[in-house]
Amino acid sequence: MTMISVENLSVTYGDLVALDDVSLDIDDGEFVTVVGPSGCGKTTLLRAIGGLESPTTGRVSVDGDTPEAAQSAARLGFVFQDHTLLPWKTALENITFLRKMAGKDPDPEGARDLLATTGLDGFEDARPSELSGGMKQRVAIARAIHLGADVLLMDEPFGELDEITRDEMGVEILRLWRENRKTVVFVTHSVPEAVFLADRCLVVSGTTPTAGATTDDGVGRIVGEFDIDLPRPRDESVFGSEAFGTQVARVRQALHGDE
Repeated sequence: MTMISVENLSVTYGDLVALDDVSLDIDDGEFVTVVGPSGCGKTTLLRAIGGLESPTTGRVSVDGDTPEAAQSAARLGFVFQDHTLLPWKTALENITFLRKMAGKDPDPEGARDLLATTGLDGFEDARPSELSGGMKQRVAIARAIHLGADVLLMDEPFGELDEITRDEMGVEILRLWRENRKTVVFVTHSVPEAVFLADRCLVVSGTTPTAGATTDDGVGRIVGEFDIDLPRPRDESVFGSEAFGTQVARVRQALHGDE
């Protein structure tokens, strides 16, 4: 069943074309990664799916509704590179806050369970200043899941973390995804991360519209789409496998225009 449908989507800002004629479908429960260089339009695509950017032309729907309607109904959860936790609230309060704002019944026990499953048992009363970067992102992810959203939209959520913590967080998000089976759209600059997480990986690249323009000035289009044929569940041992290396090489070739 299709959860997200993007039809002939273009987003422009004055003379800048951020996305041009993008179409894709994402199935219910699918984990899709979007990889590409800075300025290629991948975050614009995520924001359009989430109702944070309006299409210039084309259409986006989430389970048959507009993104704005899905967002109003708390069916979209967001996780950004900046954890956006409220500094004066505890970890537990940060997790339950969005659910309360959405008018849903409070579920403090469910929030405590999420803290425990993300390795933060005992940190319920800790404020963001008392947590490491990885711990803050765990709280942000738990908050999005606790909201009860059908779709999780994640924009470089591990971008500020060191490589070891990124790998650990990748394993963690896959475990949470298996348990909750949300539809996930995950934006990243990292090809290995995109391959490790995904059922399907979309490669977005900015084509240069004029002579002398840089990639950051380009027109965002999907230039590659790959089904990631790696067994699940996955852990760090996947990184050393020949199959993983082959998948990473294919995505990199598409990213650099070698296919």
